[in-house]
Amino acid sequence: MRFSPVPRGAQFFELFTESAAHLLTGAGLLARILGADRTERAELASRLGDTEHAADEVAHQVFTALAQTFVTPFDREDMYHLATALDDCMDAMDEAGELIVLYRLGALPDGVGELVALLQRCAELTHEAMPHLRSFDGLPEYWIEINRLENQADRVYRRLLAGLFEDGADPLAVIKVKGVVDALESAADSFEKLANGVQTIVLKES
Repeated sequence: MRFSPVPRGAQFFELFTESAAHLLTGAGLLARILGADRTERAELASRLGDTEHAADEVAHQVFTALAQTFVTPFDREDMYHLATALDDCMDAMDEAGELIVLYRLGALPDGVGELVALLQRCAELTHEAMPHLRSFDGLPEYWIEINRLENQADRVYRRLLAGLFEDGADPLAVIKVKGVVDALESAADSFEKLANGVQTIVLKES
């Protein structure tokens, strides 16, 4: 039984929380891209790219700290997985925003907005959860809810695909929109992998 918060490696907790803050910013920018015109989308996608670069820098700091720290708060491999999963979430959202601009897409199917809203909620929960890695308080509720949201995202994704491939659909348009939808689905998967990584740490350390 684990009786007290982990006292070591405070910088790791701060970095994980900082990374989650970038996810929150990124998901918000992605949502704004959907409702913007093409000119605004380009500017917002650029800001999303800047956020992704900032998240990459945080991940690099985690990897460097892991290499330089003899005793880490949790299993070193689990912490590496956590940092990688945080980065993967950001990468996938950045890819979706970039593709919307590169493909010069207009209005997107309603399901795309549903997926982005689910990602925003995943980002909010992740941002709330990361500081609790110090104490593990409330983390089971976090990974259970992320799993539920990912399952919901899967259902929306399948419905979107079915709609894209209806008879008479423009093949080129289908390819473009599917690229965006696939990136959004990948982001949802990454949030679930991240939550699973948190669960692994809690189970090992409890």
